[in-house]
Amino acid sequence: MRFAQPLVRATLIKRYKRFLADMRLEDGTEITAHVANSGAMLGTAEPGMICFLSPATNPERKLKWNWELVTVDGHLVGVNTAHPNGIVAQAVADGAIAELTGYSSIRREVKYGVNSRIDLLLEEQGRPRCWVEVKNVHLKRGEWAEFPDAVTVRGTKHLAELRDRVAAGERAVMVYLVQREDCTGFRPAADIDPTYARSLEGAVRDGVEAICYTCHLSPDGIELSGPLPLVIGSGPIERT
Repeated sequence: MRFAQPLVRATLIKRYKRFLADMRLEDGTEITAHVANSGAMLGTAEPGMICFLSPATNPERKLKWNWELVTVDGHLVGVNTAHPNGIVAQAVADGAIAELTGYSSIRREVKYGVNSRIDLLLEEQGRPRCWVEVKNVHLKRGEWAEFPDAVTVRGTKHLAELRDRVAAGERAVMVYLVQREDCTGFRPAADIDPTYARSLEGAVRDGVEAICYTCHLSPDGIELSGPLPLVIGSGPIERT
C-alpha cells in the first residue's frame, strides 16, 4: 500500500476523544487530525512524539489531516487501523502469505455470524471456504507485539464466530498484522484483556489458525514484511 500523497511531518500535542489529535506542523501551524484508531494506543500517543500525516482526499471534510505513522524509539509505527485489511488482501492476492495461498477468489466484508462481516473470505473450488479475520497490532511491550491494547468485546465475539466456522467444517484464520518492525514475537496481552486471551487460546485449541506478520513502513507506504512467531497459552504456535 502506497500513500496517495506525500506525508507531512508533525509533532503530537495531544490525543483526545479517541478520534482526535492536535498536532503542530513544522511551520508552527496547529491542526487537528483524524485518528482512525479506537484503541488505547498505549506507547504510541505520547505528547511530543514525531508523527506523519496524510492530507484528506475529500475537500469537504472538516478534518483535513489523517494520522498515519508515529515514531517510537526511532522506529515507525502505523496507527491507522483502516489499512490492515487492504494490506493483507493485497498480500494474499500476491501470494505473499504462505498460509493463505491457493485461493482464486478473495471477497471482503462478507456477512457472517451475528451482525458481523468477515474481513476476507477466500474461496477455491474443491476446498473448504477460508474465513480470515485481521487485527491491527501496534502495541509493543519488551520485545513482544501484543494485542489488544484495550478490552475488546468485539474481538472476543469474532473469535467465537471463527470457532463456529471451524465447527461447520470450514477453515478460519486469525491474522495479526503488526504495523511495526521492532518486535521479535507476538502474544496476547492477557493482563489487559484476560477474556480475549482465554478465548484466543480456546479458539486455537478448537482449530482456528492464528498467524502473525509484520510490516515494512516508510513515509512512502506500508507493505507486508515477514512472519513473527506466536506464543499463545502455554507455548509457541508452529507455522504450517
